[in-house]
Amino acid sequence: MEAEWAPVATLIDRIATDDDLLRGVVTSVRALVRESAALTTEDIVGHTRALIFAATRALADRRGPSEAELSFVEDFAETRAKQGVPLEAVLGAVHVSERTIWTRARELAPASGVSSELLFDVRELYDDWAESVRSRLVVAHRAAAATANPVAHDRDASILRRLFEGGTAATLAATEAGLPIDRQLWVIVGHGADAPHWHAALRAASGRHVAARLGGWFAAVVGSPPGALPVAGSADVGPVAGYAGPVTPDGLGPARRLAESALPAAQNRGCSGLVHVAEVASLVALGDRPDLAAMLVDHRAAEWRELGTSARPVAEAVVAWLECDRDVGAAAERLFVHPNTVRNRVQRFVDVTGINERSVLGAADAWWLCTTWLAL
Repeated sequence: MEAEWAPVATLIDRIATDDDLLRGVVTSVRALVRESAALTTEDIVGHTRALIFAATRALADRRGPSEAELSFVEDFAETRAKQGVPLEAVLGAVHVSERTIWTRARELAPASGVSSELLFDVRELYDDWAESVRSRLVVAHRAAAATANPVAHDRDASILRRLFEGGTAATLAATEAGLPIDRQLWVIVGHGADAPHWHAALRAASGRHVAARLGGWFAAVVGSPPGALPVAGSADVGPVAGYAGPVTPDGLGPARRLAESALPAAQNRGCSGLVHVAEVASLVALGDRPDLAAMLVDHRAAEWRELGTSARPVAEAVVAWLECDRDVGAAAERLFVHPNTVRNRVQRFVDVTGINERSVLGAADAWWLCTTWLAL
């Protein structure tokens, strides 16, 4: 039995130490679970790495979850509850992670000497482990959510909610907060964990504003252009936040959604500081159309199959090459491969898909297709 399980241990070690897999998991969670955008990348990476490690150790030892692992799950659930992340979003992120991990396991299994029958046994063992973990997670999250201090009693949070409702409620809330209703307003959205930074920045700017944590987000409405705050490209910009405006009080709800969408888009582009939605408009537009992205992937399913085991490396090369402004050397350095490898993979993509990666629209289609592939 030990000899039969040896290839499984090899496969598990490859999964547990696969940094590309971790990046893929985080990308997938951000793309498919909207609430995760309120969390920092470091937060998602840290918890994901720990969960992968716990699961792979349990599978390697052919056992259920240990009490230490379940205690970590409880802490994880309590953290998400205190951050205001709904239980459904937490479970959704776990599901997305699982799907990404098992897709990678199926890809690596043949080279690791793991047969499809043995991989099925591993999956059954994992399902038993995961069921116990999910049960503990649900109980811990519900308990933490029930005892958390509700933010509904916070005056600024209450005003923000009414501002984002629009209509007469927004106008009355703006009046109550001392915001100008005859001039235009801006909405700022950041990670909840960065709230102290943005509160301090807003106080330093001295303008009229309302700011509070709403669930896992930091949100603010300001009554003057937020030019006094750190912006992308300036020195000491601090954490990233998205903002939108100017709008009238009636338009604060849609502006908030745009600012929320700008935040992950700015992160994906590597921005820091305050980033206006117009600065990342193309990423926001693509990210807000998951229906079209799903149809794009379905339409190109034959090409993905034709690329086979090289599909993910090819997609990563195309994305890196395009995001590095078609600089092969920079893309190679980013991927830790030889420049010729980047050239060959991009050409392979072009040969299989027929997309003209040199045209403006072709590059946009190639980038969107490959980033969506990588999020599967």
